Amino acid sequence: MVPIIQLEGARRRGAPCTIEGRRCVLRNPGWLSPLLRQAGTILVTLLGLLVLTFVIGRLMPVDPVRAIVGEEATREVYEHVYQQLGLDRPLWQQFLMYLRDVASLDFGTSLRTGQPVLQDILHVLPATIELATFAIVIGAGLGIPLGVIAAVKKDRWQDHAIRVFSLTGHSMPIFWTGMIGLLVFYAALGWVGGAGRMDQFYIGLVPDVTGFLLIDSALAGEWDVFRSAVNHLILPASLLGYSSSAYICRMTRSFMLDQIGQEYVTTARVKGLSERRTIWGHAFGNIRVQLVTIVALAYGALLEGAVLIETVFAWPGFGQYLTSVLRMGDMNALMTCVLLVGVIFIALNLISDLLYRVFDPRTR
Repeated sequence: MVPIIQLEGARRRGAPCTIEGRRCVLRNPGWLSPLLRQAGTILVTLLGLLVLTFVIGRLMPVDPVRAIVGEEATREVYEHVYQQLGLDRPLWQQFLMYLRDVASLDFGTSLRTGQPVLQDILHVLPATIELATFAIVIGAGLGIPLGVIAAVKKDRWQDHAIRVFSLTGHSMPIFWTGMIGLLVFYAALGWVGGAGRMDQFYIGLVPDVTGFLLIDSALAGEWDVFRSAVNHLILPASLLGYSSSAYICRMTRSFMLDQIGQEYVTTARVKGLSERRTIWGHAFGNIRVQLVTIVALAYGALLEGAVLIETVFAWPGFGQYLTSVLRMGDMNALMTCVLLVGVIFIALNLISDLLYRVFDPRTR
C-alpha cells in the first residue's frame, strides 16, 4: 500500500495525485488549463466593459448628431447624419456595430480636434504614463520603507510621525498641493520648472518618436531639453508620489503588523537572527505579493486620476484630454477614454498575476 503520510504530504503541497498499484503518481495539471481560464476571464471582463461603455454612450444627455452638425443644421441634414451613425437601428445592431469598430481599432473622430480619437489618445497618453511612472516610483520608494518602519516601531514616536505624514498626504487635495508647490518651489525658490512638459524655448526641437519626452530627447542627444523635461517633471511627479505614498504606507504598515505577530518571526528572533534579516528577509518577504496588488492599483489610479494635477500644471496628458472632451460632450472620445481606463486596470491585474508567480512559488 501507499504510505498514508506520503500521500497526504503530496496533497498538502497542492500536487494532485492518484494511487497506481503501490505508488502515489503525481498528476501534472499542465499549463494550458490555467491559461485558458485566465483568457476566458479577461474576455468576459472586456465584454462587460464594452457593454458598459456602450450604455454610457447611450445614456449621456448629449445628442451626438447635434454635436456633429451644429445647432443651425436643417432637419434633412440632421436625419442624414442620424442614419449614417446607425442611430435609427435597434440597440443590438448598434452594439454589434460598436464591437466591429472596436475590433478594427476604429473609435471614430474627435469633435475637439477633428482627428481620429485613437491618434489623439496615442499623442497624449505617453505624457501621463511618464508622469504616473515617476510618481509611483517615488510613492512606492517612500511609502513601503516608511510603512515597514511604522510597523516595527508601533506606538512609538516614529510610528506617530509617519502616520501624521501619511494622513497629511492623504487628506490634502492634490490641486491645492499643486498650487502651493508652484508658488513655493517655482515662483519663490525657482528650484523647479513651471507649467508644461518643458520650457517654451525647447518646444519642437525634439522629434516625436516614442511620445515620451525624456526618451526622445535622450535619443536625439538634446540634453538641454532632457534637463528641462526633468525639471518640469519632478514637482508634479513628487506631489502625486506623495499622495500615493500615503496609501501605500498605510497598507504596508497593516500587512507588516500582521506578519510581525506571527510565530515564525518570534522563532527567528529567539534563534538569534538579526532584526534586519528577520524583518526584511522574512516578514517583508511574505507581504510582497500583497504589495504588488497595492502598487498596481495605485499606479492605475495615478494614470486615470491625474486630471487635477495635469490641469494645475498644464500637463498635456490623458487627464487634461479627458476633461476637455467631457466638457465638449465629445462622445466618441469620452467612450474611448472610459474603455481605455478599464483596459489599463485589466492589464495591471494581469501583470500582477504574473508577478505573483515570481514572488510566491506556491502560485506556480
